[in-house]
Amino acid sequence: MTYPLEILLAGVIVISVILYALLGGADFGGGVWDLLAFGPRARQQREVISRAIAPIWEANHVWLILTLTVLFTVFPAAFAAMMTALHIPLTVVLVGIVFRGSAFVFRRYGSPTELTYRRWSIVFGIASLVTPFFLGISLGAIASGSIRIKDALVSTGFLAGWTSPFALACGVFALGLFTFLAATYLTLDAYGELELQDDFRARALLSGLLLAPMAAIVFILARDSAPYIFMGLTSPWSPLLLAFTSLCAIATLAALWYRRFNLARVAAIGQVSAILLGWGFAQYPYLIVPDLTIHESAGPAATLELVTLGLLVGFVILVPSLLYLLYIFKGRRAPLVQGSDPQNTKEQHTTE
Repeated sequence: MTYPLEILLAGVIVISVILYALLGGADFGGGVWDLLAFGPRARQQREVISRAIAPIWEANHVWLILTLTVLFTVFPAAFAAMMTALHIPLTVVLVGIVFRGSAFVFRRYGSPTELTYRRWSIVFGIASLVTPFFLGISLGAIASGSIRIKDALVSTGFLAGWTSPFALACGVFALGLFTFLAATYLTLDAYGELELQDDFRARALLSGLLLAPMAAIVFILARDSAPYIFMGLTSPWSPLLLAFTSLCAIATLAALWYRRFNLARVAAIGQVSAILLGWGFAQYPYLIVPDLTIHESAGPAATLELVTLGLLVGFVILVPSLLYLLYIFKGRRAPLVQGSDPQNTKEQHTTE
Protein backbone atom coordinates (compact mmCIF):
# COMPACT_ATOMS: atom_id res chain seq x y z
CA MET A 1 0.00 0.00 0.00
CA THR A 2 1.45 3.37 -1.01
CA TYR A 3 0.83 6.76 0.57
CA PRO A 4 1.17 10.24 -0.92
CA LEU A 5 4.43 11.95 -0.08
CA GLU A 6 2.70 14.60 2.02
CA ILE A 7 1.38 11.88 4.36
CA LEU A 8 4.84 10.36 4.75
CA LEU A 9 6.39 13.77 5.38
CA ALA A 10 3.71 14.59 7.94
CA GLY A 11 4.75 11.32 9.59
CA VAL A 12 8.33 12.58 9.65
CA ILE A 13 7.12 15.63 11.58
CA VAL A 14 5.32 13.43 14.12
CA ILE A 15 8.41 11.25 14.58
CA SER A 16 10.61 14.33 14.95
CA VAL A 17 8.28 15.74 17.61
CA ILE A 18 8.41 12.42 19.49
CA LEU A 19 12.21 12.31 19.33
CA TYR A 20 12.45 15.92 20.47
CA ALA A 21 10.22 15.13 23.43
CA LEU A 22 12.25 12.04 24.36
CA LEU A 23 15.61 13.83 24.08
CA GLY A 24 15.26 17.61 24.24
CA GLY A 25 12.13 17.38 26.38
CA ALA A 26 13.99 15.34 28.97
CA ASP A 27 16.64 18.07 29.06
CA PHE A 28 13.93 20.61 29.89
CA GLY A 29 12.67 18.28 32.61
CA GLY A 30 16.18 18.06 34.00
CA GLY A 31 16.24 21.85 34.23
CA VAL A 32 12.98 21.79 36.20
CA TRP A 33 14.46 19.29 38.67
CA ASP A 34 17.54 21.51 38.85
CA LEU A 35 15.26 24.38 39.90
CA LEU A 36 13.48 22.18 42.45
CA ALA A 37 16.60 20.56 43.90
CA PHE A 38 16.51 20.65 47.69
CA GLY A 39 17.89 18.99 50.76
CA PRO A 40 21.47 18.21 51.78
CA ARG A 41 22.25 16.75 48.33
CA ALA A 42 20.82 19.64 46.26
CA ARG A 43 24.22 20.63 44.86
CA GLN A 44 25.04 17.00 43.99
CA GLN A 45 21.65 16.64 42.29
CA ARG A 46 22.43 19.66 40.12
CA GLU A 47 25.85 18.23 39.27
CA VAL A 48 24.30 14.97 38.08
CA ILE A 49 21.81 16.91 35.95
CA SER A 50 24.62 19.03 34.53
CA ARG A 51 26.74 15.98 33.69
CA ALA A 52 23.77 14.30 32.03
CA ILE A 53 22.79 17.28 29.87
CA ALA A 54 26.15 18.85 28.99
CA PRO A 55 27.38 16.48 26.22
CA ILE A 56 24.14 16.26 24.23
CA TRP A 57 21.78 19.18 24.89
CA GLU A 58 22.71 21.07 21.71
CA ALA A 59 22.48 17.95 19.54
CA ASN A 60 18.99 17.18 20.88
CA HIS A 61 17.62 20.37 19.32
CA VAL A 62 18.25 18.93 15.85
CA TRP A 63 14.81 17.31 16.04
CA LEU A 64 13.08 20.64 16.68
CA ILE A 65 15.00 22.15 13.77
CA LEU A 66 13.99 19.22 11.55
CA THR A 67 10.33 19.63 12.56
CA LEU A 68 10.29 23.33 11.71
CA THR A 69 12.25 22.85 8.47
CA VAL A 70 9.92 20.17 7.12
CA LEU A 71 6.85 22.12 8.22
CA PHE A 72 8.12 25.32 6.57
CA THR A 73 9.20 23.62 3.34
CA VAL A 74 6.48 21.03 2.81
CA PHE A 75 3.47 22.70 4.44
CA PRO A 76 4.08 26.46 4.03
CA ALA A 77 0.43 27.45 4.50
CA ALA A 78 0.24 25.64 7.84
CA PHE A 79 3.60 27.06 8.93
CA ALA A 80 2.51 30.62 8.14
CA ALA A 81 -0.79 30.21 10.00
CA MET A 82 0.87 28.66 13.07
CA MET A 83 3.57 31.30 13.29
CA THR A 84 0.95 34.06 12.94
CA ALA A 85 -1.69 32.75 15.33
CA LEU A 86 0.82 31.50 17.92
CA HIS A 87 3.55 34.08 17.61
CA ILE A 88 3.20 35.08 21.28
CA PRO A 89 3.65 31.61 22.88
CA LEU A 90 6.20 30.54 20.26
CA THR A 91 8.22 33.69 20.91
CA VAL A 92 8.24 32.76 24.59
CA VAL A 93 9.46 29.28 23.59
CA LEU A 94 12.26 30.78 21.49
CA VAL A 95 13.35 33.16 24.25
CA GLY A 96 13.19 30.31 26.77
CA ILE A 97 15.44 28.09 24.66
CA VAL A 98 17.99 30.90 24.28
CA PHE A 99 17.97 31.83 27.98
CA ARG A 100 18.13 28.21 29.04
CA GLY A 101 21.14 27.39 26.89
CA SER A 102 22.96 30.60 27.80
CA ALA A 103 22.35 30.15 31.52
CA PHE A 104 23.53 26.54 31.40
CA VAL A 105 26.81 27.51 29.72
CA PHE A 106 27.42 30.57 31.91
CA ARG A 107 26.78 28.56 35.06
CA ARG A 108 29.14 25.81 33.98
CA TYR A 109 32.00 27.92 32.65
CA GLY A 110 31.47 31.36 34.19
CA SER A 111 32.55 32.81 37.52
CA PRO A 112 33.00 30.05 40.13
CA THR A 113 31.37 32.03 42.96
CA GLU A 114 28.35 30.56 44.74
CA LEU A 115 26.23 33.66 44.08
CA THR A 116 26.83 33.45 40.33
CA TYR A 117 26.08 29.73 40.38
CA ARG A 118 22.76 30.30 42.15
CA ARG A 119 21.70 33.14 39.83
CA TRP A 120 22.36 31.19 36.65
CA SER A 121 20.71 28.11 38.18
CA ILE A 122 17.51 30.11 38.73
CA VAL A 123 17.54 31.41 35.13
CA PHE A 124 18.26 27.91 33.82
CA GLY A 125 15.48 26.36 35.88
CA ILE A 126 12.79 28.96 35.12
CA ALA A 127 13.55 28.86 31.37
CA SER A 128 13.40 25.05 31.50
CA LEU A 129 9.98 25.24 33.17
CA VAL A 130 8.42 27.93 30.98
CA THR A 131 9.54 26.58 27.58
CA PRO A 132 7.83 23.13 27.63
CA PHE A 133 4.73 24.68 29.18
CA PHE A 134 4.32 27.02 26.21
CA LEU A 135 5.20 24.25 23.76
CA GLY A 136 2.32 22.22 25.18
CA ILE A 137 0.04 25.26 25.03
CA SER A 138 0.87 25.71 21.34
CA LEU A 139 0.12 22.08 20.50
CA GLY A 140 -3.16 22.31 22.39
CA ALA A 141 -4.13 25.46 20.49
CA ILE A 142 -3.41 23.82 17.12
CA ALA A 143 -5.66 20.90 18.02
CA SER A 144 -8.45 22.87 19.69
CA GLY A 145 -10.17 24.15 16.56
CA SER A 146 -10.09 27.72 17.85
CA ILE A 147 -7.58 28.93 15.25
CA ARG A 148 -9.53 29.70 12.08
CA ILE A 149 -8.10 30.40 8.64
CA LYS A 150 -10.02 32.23 5.95
CA ASP A 151 -8.60 33.01 2.50
CA ALA A 152 -5.17 31.78 3.66
CA LEU A 153 -5.14 34.28 6.55
CA VAL A 154 -5.68 33.78 10.27
CA SER A 155 -9.03 35.33 11.12
CA THR A 156 -9.23 34.70 14.87
CA GLY A 157 -6.55 37.05 16.20
CA PHE A 158 -3.49 36.40 18.31
CA LEU A 159 -5.08 35.02 21.50
CA ALA A 160 -7.33 32.34 20.06
CA GLY A 161 -6.76 28.80 21.23
CA TRP A 162 -3.68 29.09 23.39
CA THR A 163 -5.38 30.96 26.25
CA SER A 164 -8.12 28.33 26.70
CA PRO A 165 -8.27 25.96 29.71
CA PHE A 166 -7.67 23.03 27.34
CA ALA A 167 -4.44 24.54 25.97
CA LEU A 168 -3.25 25.45 29.47
CA ALA A 169 -3.94 21.87 30.59
CA CYS A 170 -1.91 20.63 27.60
CA GLY A 171 0.94 22.88 28.74
CA VAL A 172 0.87 21.41 32.25
CA PHE A 173 0.68 17.89 30.82
CA ALA A 174 3.69 18.49 28.54
CA LEU A 175 5.64 19.82 31.51
CA GLY A 176 4.64 16.73 33.51
CA LEU A 177 5.76 14.39 30.72
CA PHE A 178 9.16 16.04 30.45
CA THR A 179 9.83 16.08 34.19
CA PHE A 180 8.78 12.42 34.41
CA LEU A 181 11.14 11.47 31.57
CA ALA A 182 14.00 13.44 33.08
CA ALA A 183 13.67 11.92 36.53
CA THR A 184 13.49 8.41 35.05
CA TYR A 185 16.57 9.00 32.90
CA LEU A 186 18.48 10.54 35.82
CA THR A 187 18.17 7.36 37.87
CA LEU A 188 20.65 5.91 35.37
CA ASP A 189 22.75 9.05 35.04
CA ALA A 190 23.29 8.88 38.82
CA TYR A 191 24.66 5.35 38.40
CA GLY A 192 26.81 4.35 41.37
CA GLU A 193 25.61 7.28 43.51
CA LEU A 194 22.99 5.40 45.46
CA GLU A 195 21.51 8.23 47.50
CA LEU A 196 21.14 10.40 44.42
CA GLN A 197 19.52 7.50 42.58
CA ASP A 198 16.99 7.30 45.38
CA ASP A 199 16.33 11.05 45.08
CA PHE A 200 15.57 10.83 41.36
CA ARG A 201 13.67 7.56 41.80
CA ALA A 202 11.31 9.29 44.24
CA ARG A 203 10.80 12.17 41.81
CA ALA A 204 10.15 9.78 38.93
CA LEU A 205 7.57 7.83 40.93
CA LEU A 206 5.79 11.01 42.04
CA SER A 207 5.72 12.62 38.59
CA GLY A 208 4.69 9.32 36.99
CA LEU A 209 1.73 8.97 39.34
CA LEU A 210 0.67 12.57 38.66
CA LEU A 211 0.56 11.98 34.89
CA ALA A 212 -2.67 9.99 35.15
CA PRO A 213 -4.83 12.80 36.62
CA MET A 214 -3.16 15.31 34.27
CA ALA A 215 -4.07 13.17 31.26
CA ALA A 216 -7.62 12.75 32.58
CA ILE A 217 -8.06 16.53 32.86
CA VAL A 218 -6.83 17.05 29.28
CA PHE A 219 -9.21 14.32 28.07
CA ILE A 220 -12.22 15.78 29.91
CA LEU A 221 -11.53 19.32 28.68
CA ALA A 222 -11.09 18.05 25.11
CA ARG A 223 -14.74 17.02 24.97
CA ASP A 224 -15.91 20.63 24.73
CA SER A 225 -12.72 22.53 23.87
CA ALA A 226 -11.23 20.17 21.26
CA PRO A 227 -14.10 17.99 20.00
CA TYR A 228 -12.22 16.68 16.96
CA ILE A 229 -9.36 15.43 19.13
CA PHE A 230 -11.83 13.97 21.62
CA MET A 231 -13.53 12.09 18.79
CA GLY A 232 -10.16 10.76 17.64
CA LEU A 233 -9.19 9.69 21.13
CA THR A 234 -12.45 7.73 21.44
CA SER A 235 -12.27 6.10 17.99
CA PRO A 236 -12.09 2.29 17.51
CA TRP A 237 -8.27 2.19 17.49
CA SER A 238 -7.90 4.14 20.74
CA PRO A 239 -8.48 1.27 23.24
CA LEU A 240 -5.48 -0.62 21.85
CA LEU A 241 -3.22 2.42 22.12
CA LEU A 242 -4.59 3.22 25.58
CA ALA A 243 -3.86 -0.34 26.70
CA PHE A 244 -0.28 -0.12 25.43
CA THR A 245 0.25 3.27 27.09
CA SER A 246 -1.19 2.00 30.38
CA LEU A 247 0.98 -1.12 30.23
CA CYS A 248 4.09 1.01 29.69
CA ALA A 249 3.07 3.34 32.56
CA ILE A 250 2.56 0.44 34.97
CA ALA A 251 5.82 -1.17 33.82
CA THR A 252 7.69 2.10 34.38
CA LEU A 253 6.38 2.56 37.90
CA ALA A 254 6.98 -1.09 38.79
CA ALA A 255 10.51 -0.98 37.39
CA LEU A 256 11.24 2.19 39.37
CA TRP A 257 9.81 0.64 42.52
CA TYR A 258 11.99 -2.48 42.15
CA ARG A 259 14.99 -0.40 41.00
CA ARG A 260 15.15 -1.83 37.49
CA PHE A 261 16.21 1.50 36.07
CA ASN A 262 17.15 0.32 32.57
CA LEU A 263 13.70 -1.23 32.17
CA ALA A 264 12.10 1.92 33.59
CA ARG A 265 13.80 4.07 30.94
CA VAL A 266 12.64 1.80 28.09
CA ALA A 267 9.06 1.67 29.41
CA ALA A 268 8.96 5.45 29.92
CA ILE A 269 10.10 5.97 26.32
CA GLY A 270 7.31 3.66 25.15
CA GLN A 271 4.74 5.49 27.28
CA VAL A 272 5.59 8.98 26.06
CA SER A 273 5.95 7.83 22.44
CA ALA A 274 2.52 6.19 22.54
CA ILE A 275 0.91 9.33 23.98
CA LEU A 276 2.32 11.59 21.25
CA LEU A 277 1.66 9.06 18.49
CA GLY A 278 -1.94 8.75 19.64
CA TRP A 279 -2.27 12.54 19.54
CA GLY A 280 -0.99 12.53 15.96
CA PHE A 281 -3.47 9.85 14.91
CA ALA A 282 -6.32 11.69 16.65
CA GLN A 283 -5.50 14.92 14.80
CA TYR A 284 -5.14 13.30 11.36
CA PRO A 285 -5.67 14.55 8.64
CA TYR A 286 -5.47 18.10 10.05
CA LEU A 287 -2.37 20.16 10.63
CA ILE A 288 -4.53 22.93 12.11
CA VAL A 289 -7.99 21.84 13.17
CA PRO A 290 -10.44 22.41 11.45
CA ASP A 291 -9.33 24.46 8.42
CA LEU A 292 -5.99 23.10 7.18
CA THR A 293 -5.45 19.46 6.29
CA ILE A 294 -2.22 17.81 5.25
CA HIS A 295 -3.35 17.65 1.61
CA GLU A 296 -4.61 21.24 1.44
CA SER A 297 -1.46 22.84 2.87
CA ALA A 298 1.12 20.71 1.04
CA GLY A 299 3.55 22.42 -1.32
CA PRO A 300 4.28 21.49 -4.97
CA ALA A 301 5.09 17.89 -5.83
CA ALA A 302 8.62 18.81 -6.92
CA THR A 303 9.31 20.31 -3.50
CA LEU A 304 8.01 17.23 -1.71
CA GLU A 305 10.21 14.96 -3.83
CA LEU A 306 13.35 17.01 -3.19
CA VAL A 307 12.67 17.18 0.54
CA THR A 308 12.13 13.42 0.66
CA LEU A 309 15.42 12.82 -1.13
CA GLY A 310 17.21 15.25 1.20
CA LEU A 311 15.77 13.53 4.25
CA LEU A 312 16.87 10.09 3.05
CA VAL A 313 20.42 11.30 2.53
CA GLY A 314 20.39 13.28 5.78
CA PHE A 315 19.16 10.38 7.89
CA VAL A 316 21.99 8.18 6.65
CA ILE A 317 24.40 10.70 8.18
CA LEU A 318 22.37 12.05 11.09
CA VAL A 319 21.04 8.91 12.77
CA PRO A 320 24.35 6.98 13.03
CA SER A 321 26.11 10.15 14.20
CA LEU A 322 23.58 10.77 16.97
CA LEU A 323 23.61 7.12 18.03
CA TYR A 324 27.39 7.22 18.26
CA LEU A 325 27.20 10.45 20.26
CA LEU A 326 24.79 8.84 22.72
CA TYR A 327 26.99 5.75 22.94
CA ILE A 328 30.09 7.79 23.71
CA PHE A 329 28.51 9.93 26.41
CA LYS A 330 25.66 7.75 27.68
CA GLY A 331 26.40 4.13 26.84
CA ARG A 332 29.56 3.55 28.87
CA ARG A 333 29.04 3.89 32.60
CA ALA A 334 31.72 2.59 34.89
CA PRO A 335 30.09 0.36 37.54
CA LEU A 336 30.89 0.57 41.21
CA VAL A 337 33.82 -1.60 42.22
CA GLN A 338 32.52 -4.60 44.11
CA GLY A 339 32.66 -3.83 47.82
CA SER A 340 33.46 -0.16 47.33
CA ASP A 341 31.95 2.54 49.49
CA PRO A 342 29.06 4.33 47.68
CA GLN A 343 29.76 7.46 49.73
CA ASN A 344 33.33 7.64 48.41
CA THR A 345 32.10 7.15 44.88
CA LYS A 346 29.59 9.96 45.34
CA GLU A 347 32.29 12.29 46.62
CA GLN A 348 34.56 11.42 43.71
CA HIS A 349 31.84 12.25 41.16
CA THR A 350 30.96 15.47 42.98
CA THR A 351 34.49 16.81 42.74
CA GLU A 352 34.84 16.10 39.03
